[in-house]
Amino acid sequence: MWETSARLLRLLSLLQTRREWSGAELADKLDVTSRTVRRDVDRLRDLGYPVNASVGVGGGYQLGAGAEMPPLLLDDEEAVAVAFGLQSGATGPIVGIGEPSLRALTKLRQVMPSRLRHRLDALQVDVVARPQAKSAVEASVLATIASVCHNRERLRFDYRTHDGTESRREIEPYRLVRAGLRWYLVGWDLSRSDWRSFRVDRMTPKIPTGPRFTARELPAGGAAEFVSRGINRAVRQTQARILLHAPIEQIAPMVHSDWGTVEAADDGTCVIVLSSDSQSSLAGWLSAFDVDFTVLDPPELRAECQAIAERHARLSARYAKA
Repeated sequence: MWETSARLLRLLSLLQTRREWSGAELADKLDVTSRTVRRDVDRLRDLGYPVNASVGVGGGYQLGAGAEMPPLLLDDEEAVAVAFGLQSGATGPIVGIGEPSLRALTKLRQVMPSRLRHRLDALQVDVVARPQAKSAVEASVLATIASVCHNRERLRFDYRTHDGTESRREIEPYRLVRAGLRWYLVGWDLSRSDWRSFRVDRMTPKIPTGPRFTARELPAGGAAEFVSRGINRAVRQTQARILLHAPIEQIAPMVHSDWGTVEAADDGTCVIVLSSDSQSSLAGWLSAFDVDFTVLDPPELRAECQAIAERHARLSARYAKA
């Protein structure tokens, strides 16, 4: 009886790891006959697990969706990975999953063998309390968007751009993409007849959703690559060339290839090319090098640097009088 019960648990675990198994594959994994596999499948069905079977050359067994979630059988590494995922989710950029994540983690920890509880306890970390990121999104909103992507249903939503402009949009939604602390939705914009990505924290979806649509081929490289290209374009909206009065050996370690390049000039100076989304951010970055500099191009950056210098001078004078 013990051997049969252990084999049933092993069979259930195998059915959870793949969409479909042939009878011969399961028999080989369990080191039993195909007839024993059929009997064990019937036992799982008697216990309430919906195991679907198909006949023929390409036939096999598949664990179906039931009225209740079956017990998940995880190996050691999977259990630890799930636990850390729940722990991270409790403090991640999604609003509304913190408490459920902690409840699920508590339940998982209670049924863990002691060797895994010790690993989890040893790797616990404290989290510095910080305000919720402005880009955080509601779990219910993510679930709604994921559902329409899966069901291939048009989505209408109100959208707010970075400058506060609001508009009503209608798209064919395809993929959710996470980049850092931000979530993006990639879809085909019906009014612009082109692919677009939208920040989910700026969206207010409208329910009910629209009609179903026929899927198009995603942009080259897929949804994640499309979002990445859009982020890079935003970061590189403006460029500047600046002569830094310091040797390249001092400056080069401070420059990342994502936003700048640097080359040596004469007399212990170097020229840096910076990319950013605005002149004001470029002007702010220059102070981080803590060296004298000369703006070569564009002229607008010189005015921005002058404005920052005057503001700092006013603040310095104010504190000197205090």
